[in-house]
Amino acid sequence: MAELTNILTQGDLEKIVSSLARKISSDYQGRELVCIGVLKGAFIFLADLVRKLTVPVTVEFLQASSYGSGTCSSGEPELTCNLSIDMKGKDLLLVEDIVDTGLTLERIIDYLKTLHPDSIKVCALIDKRERRDVRVAIDYAGHVTDRGFLVGFGLDHAEKYRNLPGIFQLNL
Repeated sequence: MAELTNILTQGDLEKIVSSLARKISSDYQGRELVCIGVLKGAFIFLADLVRKLTVPVTVEFLQASSYGSGTCSSGEPELTCNLSIDMKGKDLLLVEDIVDTGLTLERIIDYLKTLHPDSIKVCALIDKRERRDVRVAIDYAGHVTDRGFLVGFGLDHAEKYRNLPGIFQLNL
């Protein structure tokens, strides 16, 4: 039976999202922003974040996966992109639930660069540094941690636990 240890409460997450939204809104004042949510994990975080932004925003999604049903990255991120708007000349904010190895994020950024945006920045709810394999810039990090397999608020293990209102460490 899996055991869950609370890391961030629902109240903690509300404060984190509000703080990130204030910083992002300030940085993009007078500009239009395209927020690209990385599915499936970032959907709850993205929804809360865009509702708090005070700048014009368009929302897009792409899907990336490197975990499958395990707790370790495969090191081979799969990317599915069906972006419906032209990204050329746009300011892009890639919204991630968690950055772990950095391999998936690196692959997404490389892909987005081929679309010729004006800028690409990254907002991650969780910056987890335990298994970082590549250097990736995280412009807006909600919470930094060194270790643990985290679930809740969109983060999952084998498609379970996404609905938890906080962030928990999963102890298998």
